[in-house]
Amino acid sequence: MLLDTASLYFRAFFGVPESVKAPDGTPVNAVRGLLDFIARLVADHSPGHLVACMDADWRPQWRVELIPSYKSHRVADEPAAGAGGEGAAEQVPDTLAPQVPVIEAVLDAIGVARLGVPGYEADDVIGTLAVAAAGPVAIVTGDRDLFQLVDDARGVRVLYPRKGVGDCDVIDEEAIASRYGVRAGQYADFAALRGDPSDGLPGVKGIGEKTAAELVTRYGDLAGVRAAAADPLSRLTAARRRTITEAAAYLDVAPKVVRVADDVPLPRFDAALPSEPADPRALAWLAERWGLGGSLARLLDALAKAAG
Repeated sequence: MLLDTASLYFRAFFGVPESVKAPDGTPVNAVRGLLDFIARLVADHSPGHLVACMDADWRPQWRVELIPSYKSHRVADEPAAGAGGEGAAEQVPDTLAPQVPVIEAVLDAIGVARLGVPGYEADDVIGTLAVAAAGPVAIVTGDRDLFQLVDDARGVRVLYPRKGVGDCDVIDEEAIASRYGVRAGQYADFAALRGDPSDGLPGVKGIGEKTAAELVTRYGDLAGVRAAAADPLSRLTAARRRTITEAAAYLDVAPKVVRVADDVPLPRFDAALPSEPADPRALAWLAERWGLGGSLARLLDALAKAAG
């Protein structure tokens, strides 16, 4: 099981009231919410291995160099301590940013593998792990970009939370075809054509989700769509050929930005589910300092049962 950790702690932050606080009055709603999420996921799915994937760099420079608008609207005016990333800081709610280091410390003390690699997003770590995995993989994320990794033949699926993580849509190849009208292997090309305002990706002017799906389905992939646009005898209208041709500079680089990297150099790690805390003394201190109470107890119980 691969966790898109930031996606989940943002969801926890907005889903759990800020009235959930540490003894000193500091909000710990994201911390406790994430622990409860992981406990539920482990209890429901009993994974043999678990990795909390992190954004060591939420807006990698190599992606920005290709498309300068990439996530530019999410850059904070001032650095946000604990928000992660190597370059500009991401806009993170003031009461969430201080909780991120706590989340990291608690996961480390429990012994849950936590992986982030400088220069890469959590998506890229997930992509690398999913491609290398010998057995089935469940990716837990609220980010549709990771739908491109779905592969029924290899047992790679996405658990896409609707409300809490106990209510997830299981995204397999049939679900992608039903939702978007494309195959999982076409999803990245479809997304590049469509664009994504939430990531600062403009897409091709006049091409929305429906048209992008029709084009990718008809011509197979983005290269096929571009070849059709260059062919005056293709079924594309002159106006459509023109808009695609005029977007050449964007389409030259968009696939590399949109596609999840699968060759991230990962450090050594142990993804085995911990049956007991890796650092009991540190965890006890963290539990008392931050008032983690039942949330931590539920996660430790779920891990012990699944690992046993």
